[in-house]
Amino acid sequence: MEEHKSGIQDVELWKWAELVGEGTQNAVRGLSTMVGLDIKVVALDLKLIPASQAANLLGGAEKEMAAIYLMMTGAATGHILLIYPKEVAFGLVDMLMGSEIGTTKELGEMESSALGEMGNITGSFFLNSVANNTGLRLMPSIPTVMVDMAGSILDAAVSDILHDRDELFAMETVFSIDNKEINGMLLVLPTAEFMDAMLAHSRQLEQGVN
Repeated sequence: MEEHKSGIQDVELWKWAELVGEGTQNAVRGLSTMVGLDIKVVALDLKLIPASQAANLLGGAEKEMAAIYLMMTGAATGHILLIYPKEVAFGLVDMLMGSEIGTTKELGEMESSALGEMGNITGSFFLNSVANNTGLRLMPSIPTVMVDMAGSILDAAVSDILHDRDELFAMETVFSIDNKEINGMLLVLPTAEFMDAMLAHSRQLEQGVN
């Protein structure tokens, strides 16, 4: 059984992939209800990548992005980042505010508030799914909306994780809204504490079955 630099084995990675995938689907269902549109997940691709390459996954350290950042708190801690190219974020704002696509040209206070509420709904539904599957009580922090270069966003949001771990989890998501595809990245960055708690609960369940 292969063990990655972070100490996570393949079977544990599979469990985490299943957990994140289900959480993402649940988050999208919550978002669909929020905006009153049929939003579907077209593709999910969970990757375990070297921390040093995280910015490359987003198009390079200097690519300007818009991100919604939340902390996971409660029984364990971690970070959630919803991150999109700036132009995609503008389109999401138009969708959230019921405006014609192409209306938003910059993120002011009202536009950032709309993205923040999207992050709040997405994060809550995501963590509810994770909590239901792990028994861990988890809550999202108040979302923070950032527009900056990809490298700066990662440094500001997850510097403690980047210093603590060699590898990160990234869920590349493709959404479909009215047959239009939206590419984005969901970075779910659990601390070592979170992974230990999740895996311990999983083993307890397996022992209970056996």
